[in-house]
Amino acid sequence: MAEKNREVATSGITAVGFLWRLAAALVLVLVTYNPTGMSAWHWIGTALGPEAEFGPEHLLAIGVLAAGWAVFLAATWRALGAFGSVIAGLIVGAFIWLLYDFDILESNTVPAITWTSLIALAVVLAVGVSWSHLWRRITGQVKVDDVDD
Repeated sequence: MAEKNREVATSGITAVGFLWRLAAALVLVLVTYNPTGMSAWHWIGTALGPEAEFGPEHLLAIGVLAAGWAVFLAATWRALGAFGSVIAGLIVGAFIWLLYDFDILESNTVPAITWTSLIALAVVLAVGVSWSHLWRRITGQVKVDDVDD
């Protein structure tokens, strides 16, 4: 039994697991909106125009995206809370600022700033979804929510 507890405490997220979560967060964020004009935001927005027709495919896209956002936001909120989310955003923001200071990123256009912000949001969501696994890996403690049956 002790061996199983040790295995549970030391198992958890891997670099590949985090990258998969980051990829899923990037897909969710960038399919929802991106500055290229090819996103659900733009597609659904054109379907709401005076001559356009809102169809079931638009409603399906809204439902799938809403479910994805619900999963990522709920997991991030439960894992990090308000304070942890602010700290994660602060760290990602400071890293972006550092990249600007080293002239790796440029902020001379609105699309560049938009892309940077969207990627930063995806990173915070990926950290939030991964945090319980990271916490277990770092501390060996498993966080369990109390549920009344």
